[in-house]
Amino acid sequence: MSIRILYFAGLREKLGLNEESVSLPEGLGTLGELKAWLCANGREALAETPNLRFAVNQNMARETDPVLDGDEVAFFPPVTGG
Repeated sequence: MSIRILYFAGLREKLGLNEESVSLPEGLGTLGELKAWLCANGREALAETPNLRFAVNQNMARETDPVLDGDEVAFFPPVTGG
């Protein structure tokens, strides 16, 4: 299974990545599992970001939502205005 991952705002700066394409291991099924797998593979900044937000194919998502082959997943911190 292969997906495209986008990183925004402070995550982009902490990780030094705008985006990446990754092949996921068998059995990985949810955004929460994806986050845990990424954290275990050098993207600890995801775990260090409070109230981390997710989007799948440009739709807001939750940690329990599925990740499917070909998806575009975006991670971003909460946005504040002023």
